[in-house]
Amino acid sequence: MSETTDLAEMTRRVAQREELLGRLRKILIEHLQLRREVDELDPDAPLFGSGFGLDSLDAVELVVCLETEFGLRVNDPTVLRQSFRSLNTMIDLVLGHAGPA
Repeated sequence: MSETTDLAEMTRRVAQREELLGRLRKILIEHLQLRREVDELDPDAPLFGSGFGLDSLDAVELVVCLETEFGLRVNDPTVLRQSFRSLNTMIDLVLGHAGPA
């Protein structure tokens, strides 16, 4: 690949991650009633515990939202636990589910 193609691909991937980050932030604020501003939701902060303070009921709501918003169904609890660490790990889950574009 040429440098121009590499740069275009990297730009496309960054834009895709940013779009997903915005959608996931919106889910946290609107569906889980997280009382924070969008720009306060650090994509690397833990979703549970001392991070955003989500709990097990919120986790169930997140699973439902992933199914509704992205058509994503994950039956492996280990994968869910790993993917629900932060917004970035959730983005990785969604992108992995979508497969190569």
